[in-house]
Amino acid sequence: MKVAATTVACMTQASAPRLGSLLLGTNRPSELREWYRRVLAPGQSGDGPIDLGGFLLVIQPRDDIAPKNDQPGRVVLNFHVDDFAAVEAQLRAAGVEWIAPAEERASGWFATFADPDGNYLQIIKFRQAP
Repeated sequence: MKVAATTVACMTQASAPRLGSLLLGTNRPSELREWYRRVLAPGQSGDGPIDLGGFLLVIQPRDDIAPKNDQPGRVVLNFHVDDFAAVEAQLRAAGVEWIAPAEERASGWFATFADPDGNYLQIIKFRQAP
């Protein structure tokens, strides 16, 4: 099979796909959407995707899943923050369920919390490279 040179050139020049959104299935979309807005995106409204710093969270009703995620560590949404203490305080004020409290590690600060469906989320403040 002979492939045209322009086809090969186009294939090698394609850029890598960019991750832009995540679909989060739930039995209670209204409650989960409200939680994400209240905790992570105050001021946003409507039924469309929730903008989390340029990354879109799409909450979709599903009737083929359990009410709680029974393997929440499989996928963890990581939020990189500039001011770890301020974001941690904001999350505490919002009453999130902490899975792992703030902890300083070799690479920076980490804390894990859960949404109402039991999905894990983290806030992370990486150390600057020396």
